[in-house]
Amino acid sequence: MVLPKLTTISLDPRLEADTLPILDLPLCSLRLLNDHRWPWLVLVPRIEGLSELHDLEAADQVRLMQEAVLAGRVLKALTGCEKINTAAIGNIVRQLHVHVIARREGDSNWPGPVWGFGTKEPYAPDATAVFMATIKREIEKQA
Repeated sequence: MVLPKLTTISLDPRLEADTLPILDLPLCSLRLLNDHRWPWLVLVPRIEGLSELHDLEAADQVRLMQEAVLAGRVLKALTGCEKINTAAIGNIVRQLHVHVIARREGDSNWPGPVWGFGTKEPYAPDATAVFMATIKREIEKQA
């Protein structure tokens, strides 16, 4: 098996506009969706041209799942949420990416889906920096 060359990839413009980079994991760029209604991480594999999970080599499929599980575990510990939602949808943004979202009873649109609900509410810059630094520290501890 030839291992893919992991690099900085070009992001879909919507991912670029809606997310902020936290750190690069072995396979994925870990990003924060800039909407404070839900703690929401996005994993984007750093391999060009992917749109589906089955586009990944088997070992990278396993690695992506491990990174999603790690992101979910950290997000749950940091937020005390009741549920972690993990999904790869891709109907609008075709570039392969996985959402990891912390949900709790009483949050915006609970228990309904987060997609397309209401108007995005960006984080305050100071809150974003602190939250992202905390996520990065916890991910690095457990990775």
